[in-house]
Amino acid sequence: MDRQDAYDDPEAPFIPTLRSKPRATKGRKPSPRTICAALAGISLLSFVLIKPLSSVDTQDVPSYSAAFNSQSYVQGPPTQRLRDNLRNDTKYITSWTSAGWTNDVMTYGNLIYLALITERIPIIAKFLSSHIDSSAPPFAFGEIIDVPRLTKAIGIPLLEWHEVKHSESQVLDDLGCWSVWESVEKYKQDPRPRGSPTIDRLKLDISWTRTPDWVKLTSPGIEDDHASFWSLATLGFPQARSDNLGLPNHPSPQHQVSLPPDEHLLCFDFLYFVGAQRTWEWEWDYSPAWRFVGQHMRWNVSIERLADAHARRAMNVPVDKPTPPYISIHIRHGDFRDQCRGIPLDQCFAPLSVIARRVSEVQEELRTQKGLEVTQVIMTSDELDPEWWSGVRALGWTWVDYATERTEEIYGKWHPVFIDAIIQSNGAGFVGTRGSTMSNLALRRVQSWHNGPTRIVQWGWPGADDH
Repeated sequence: MDRQDAYDDPEAPFIPTLRSKPRATKGRKPSPRTICAALAGISLLSFVLIKPLSSVDTQDVPSYSAAFNSQSYVQGPPTQRLRDNLRNDTKYITSWTSAGWTNDVMTYGNLIYLALITERIPIIAKFLSSHIDSSAPPFAFGEIIDVPRLTKAIGIPLLEWHEVKHSESQVLDDLGCWSVWESVEKYKQDPRPRGSPTIDRLKLDISWTRTPDWVKLTSPGIEDDHASFWSLATLGFPQARSDNLGLPNHPSPQHQVSLPPDEHLLCFDFLYFVGAQRTWEWEWDYSPAWRFVGQHMRWNVSIERLADAHARRAMNVPVDKPTPPYISIHIRHGDFRDQCRGIPLDQCFAPLSVIARRVSEVQEELRTQKGLEVTQVIMTSDELDPEWWSGVRALGWTWVDYATERTEEIYGKWHPVFIDAIIQSNGAGFVGTRGSTMSNLALRRVQSWHNGPTRIVQWGWPGADDH
């Protein structure tokens, strides 16, 4: 089986047409959060753990009040011009996304880890809905991720682009950046810097310089897009930067100026494909980007409470009862059918009976290791077949009925994806799909945050998950 294109991430949940049970439709829009980062002298090895849950009680989430104001790391309020707000005594790093939301979360995890090892302050752009609906407005990083909690855990501040440059600015800023994509894709006929719609939104006119060939993580003869964290990090320091300024440069598209990579604001075109020791590193428990950053990217409390409310209604939990422990499932079919290569879909994808076996294994592990009897199971999936969802119901499992909830109507098209990811992450145990980054992140979160048992369902041929 070939790996699914990792930067093709259309994992939007399917909204079944059948109804599993009546749902309340009442809800309120979350208020915008005030962006403040926190700085604390906490070790990079700090590990944020939540005890195995008998309920998901977001009321008990610790409060992470700001130990500093994010404006301490810029000149002041957002400015029309980028450089007017950068402090001369502070170095920064940034990059942009274009890979679908789950992979964009991982990209920002890589960016923040690179900020740690280069001793720079990361500037994070908004999430774009490239795989949901391009008309949907972008979402600020801090509206989804608890930034004060993250910065406290990792020990460095974090800025968001709208805190640096005014979101409505029409000033086009010149900037010199490194193109990683052009180097790692040299095996293609005409490798180019990787663009992102965010660059235009931020009104940046970028002159790209190709990174040296030695940033590639794998051997030159291997057709792979991964770069090395530490190779990229060296370009954030004077010696390696100056040694590589003679590499091919592209003038900026608007002003047609050729600029060297900026020393003050280190920038790279695309940081999804980056590893320390091997490719696809987020799939491995030692992954430094996961251990030192990703596991600390906890949910913004407001959106986590919204997801909890959806999960409670899906499980018909009485208002006076706590959220019970549940097992979350993520089954990705959708575009994965392209990898079945002529094998009938009912033989290529694992049947519900196989998924149920994996759920039983998780239930048994919760029972024997934690003394938890978990009977609630919440399915998340992009499957379109109503008969398949009828089979899910027949197993006694449930799902969030976004149509009856009117989630998109009330909150917007992003929210079913956000809520699915949060529900997956808050399972007492988890069952996911091989090859899905959404499943992999959910697995990591359940293991790290709840010390929960997890399983990945194999697929691709008849009996792929036999064991």
